[in-house]
Amino acid sequence: MDETAAVPGRPRSAAGRSRDGAEGRVPGEDTGRIEDALTSPLVEAVRDLDGYGGLVYLRSGDRRSLVLALVSGVPRSLLRSWWRVPVGGALPMAEAYRRDETLWLPDERATMVRFPHFTAGLPYSFGSAYQPVRTGGEAVGVLVVLRSAARTPMEEETVTLALRPAERAMEEGLDRLVAGRAGPDSAAPPVEYDDEPVNVRLPTSAAHPVRVGLIDWDLDSDRCTADDDALALLGIDRAAYGGTIADVEARVSPHDLHELRESRHDALTAGRVRSRHFRVRDESRGEERTGYRPVELWGHLVVQGGAGSARILVGALVDAGGGLTAAEAAERLPDGIFSLDQDGRLTYANRRCEELLGSGREDLFGRYPWEVVTWLRDPAYEDRYRAAMLSQEQVSFLVRRPDGNWLGFVLYPDVHGLTGRVSPTGPPTGAEQGPQAGSDAAGDPGAPAPPPAPVATARAGALYHVVQMASVLTEAVTVQDVCRAVSEQLLPAFGARELALYTVSEGRMYLLWESGYPEGFLTPFEGVTLDTQLPGVHALTTRLPLFFESPEELSLAYPGITLDRMQAWSFLPLIASGRSVGSCILGWDAPHRFTPDERSALTALSGLAAQAMERARLYDSESAVARGLQEGLLPHRLPRVEGLRTTGRYLPGTQGMAIGGDWYDVITTGRGVALVIGDVEGHSVGAAAVMGQLRSAVHAFAASERPPQEVITHTNRLLSELESDVFATCCYIELDPATGRALAVRAGHPPPLLRHPDGRAESLDLAGGVMLGVQPDSVYPVTALTLAPGSVLALYTDGLVERPGDDIEAGIDAVRRRLSETPADSVEHLADRLVGTARRARERPDDVALLLTAYR
Repeated sequence: MDETAAVPGRPRSAAGRSRDGAEGRVPGEDTGRIEDALTSPLVEAVRDLDGYGGLVYLRSGDRRSLVLALVSGVPRSLLRSWWRVPVGGALPMAEAYRRDETLWLPDERATMVRFPHFTAGLPYSFGSAYQPVRTGGEAVGVLVVLRSAARTPMEEETVTLALRPAERAMEEGLDRLVAGRAGPDSAAPPVEYDDEPVNVRLPTSAAHPVRVGLIDWDLDSDRCTADDDALALLGIDRAAYGGTIADVEARVSPHDLHELRESRHDALTAGRVRSRHFRVRDESRGEERTGYRPVELWGHLVVQGGAGSARILVGALVDAGGGLTAAEAAERLPDGIFSLDQDGRLTYANRRCEELLGSGREDLFGRYPWEVVTWLRDPAYEDRYRAAMLSQEQVSFLVRRPDGNWLGFVLYPDVHGLTGRVSPTGPPTGAEQGPQAGSDAAGDPGAPAPPPAPVATARAGALYHVVQMASVLTEAVTVQDVCRAVSEQLLPAFGARELALYTVSEGRMYLLWESGYPEGFLTPFEGVTLDTQLPGVHALTTRLPLFFESPEELSLAYPGITLDRMQAWSFLPLIASGRSVGSCILGWDAPHRFTPDERSALTALSGLAAQAMERARLYDSESAVARGLQEGLLPHRLPRVEGLRTTGRYLPGTQGMAIGGDWYDVITTGRGVALVIGDVEGHSVGAAAVMGQLRSAVHAFAASERPPQEVITHTNRLLSELESDVFATCCYIELDPATGRALAVRAGHPPPLLRHPDGRAESLDLAGGVMLGVQPDSVYPVTALTLAPGSVLALYTDGLVERPGDDIEAGIDAVRRRLSETPADSVEHLADRLVGTARRARERPDDVALLLTAYR
């Protein structure tokens, strides 16, 4: 797998090279790579936190995802499902990026409390710290440090301080990198990443460095030329070296001279020497402690010249006191010993391990053991490996061989890999003994065994995506919510670039949502019938997902189909409770191999999307009825009143039914004009119905020329008698257009705002009473005020000024400033300005109602 990195802002292919073939560098410039700027700070951060692994995520080009750019101390294969995560996902790295704040999760319990979906995907014991990576004062990624939960706990403040040097170093490195990319007449490109992660090995010192020396041995004259390393292995000072094989033999143990001399025979008869062992004197610890060091000789014969030419043994002396001797020792152990590299592939296995696993080293080397040994393919066994590597703690477990006998495995991890021990053992308590109980516990490794039963190959990463999607879809209410959630989850999670969601209506396919497609590309496919020869249609009608890993595959299956720039596709049927809902189409911009895990996950996720889509369609139908009811209850137009200009605005909340109990009204009476605004708690058809009753009551009481206090008192008593279990707020102001004098009553409602003719705006401190419906006999005080010509009165509901986590007074003050700063020439423009922020908000927890009155 290619492990090159991308330069910020430069498009790269799936192979990790920039598309101009420059391997991530700008032609003619030496501006470095991403890892040049981030590697050293990453390693230092892991060291400073006493961690065992580190990651660096950077934002993608489309800003939808965080992409894993660097990984150190952790197997890349274990993080495959987290190479690309959605920015909006319920993940710690995404939250640290969104909030631009350091996040510290000391153990799995803290992670479970804050990020249960993440824990479902990685249910292992480890701590983790998350530090935003910045450049130019802007967050462009996240540094992650992994730490064993078994180590001495650290306080959050200590973690934050420990990460600051790495944070500063990364920012400085990225600033230099970006500055080097900027041209003389162009701005610096943004820091982006869309490639595979680069593996960074944590530094380590070799426990037993292998020493090798070179010799040329003239077999005819017994002259021997040796380099400095060879002489050091033999313990010979160059000044004292005579240059003959006799000088070498003088350093060899008398008991091993035969081995050295047989090397001549091997070279002359076979033309090579393979692993001749002998010992040489080792006087490095003083004469009184002289010992012998094992050495191996390897070489091949070279004939120089023609007739009577010299025969030279070109050889290498290898210090066998380290790894080679250790391997020999491991071969003599009664237990199986094996070693896995950091990514889980086997690098060593002794003969006993071969016997117990029933597989040769040639088949195991460089591969995952559970891929070769079929009875180890149960995900539970791979999960033990995950647990060892991500917790950095010893893990043991039992495995039953196909012949019925049991093996015990013990895994010893560190940041560079894993050493394992396997040995025969008895069955766990309550388990059946194998058919060969009483004989050798390992059984006969060569005996034929029945084929193992199929085992599911689900992976933790696939589980995470299913859990995450299910969680997000439970909060999606409308069809648009579902489409947005599917797009935001599937595209980043699987690295796709295009998504289209189609629905079925009256035997035809219609587009609900698209992302990433060229403008107009999907137009010819709108409204196609279910017998059209298209993969999206076939996936739906056959109810089987279709996967194409290259344009050639898709064109072969559907000759003449129109293609865009994508290189791989998945066509997923959306089936809910046996009913065909539509199709989901995903496109990748590079040839893509769909693994069994990925196919299973995508199929499962399409089922979740279909269920949510069907539920949302039903909700949209019911909501349309409710919205029609609400629109019928709100005034279609406000009456024209001499001397006044009035206008109203209403925005439904984006949560729940998107309907509620906010209302406003302008009522002409014999006493003047009544300006009314109210808010019934809740968002439901019931709330809208109560709102309609209250509006009718207020209108009737006002039209009967009752004074403001009586209007609100009677309305309060009416709501109490309805026994609706809901409360309401209201602000009622009776204004005389001829004089500007007004009487105001407030029942638990936010205070109105008044803009004076000079542009100054204030919040009116009106005496108020309790909410309507709380106490049937409540008395509501009246406040008198006078409006000067050119004044503007603003009545509003709390949805305009309340934000989760913020003080309502701050919201009122923000609206007051906008009212003061905006010209009052047009009440329509002024109303749009006051609700502009709420209108643009992606989420509105509450309805918004506004009634503006300009007094001329």
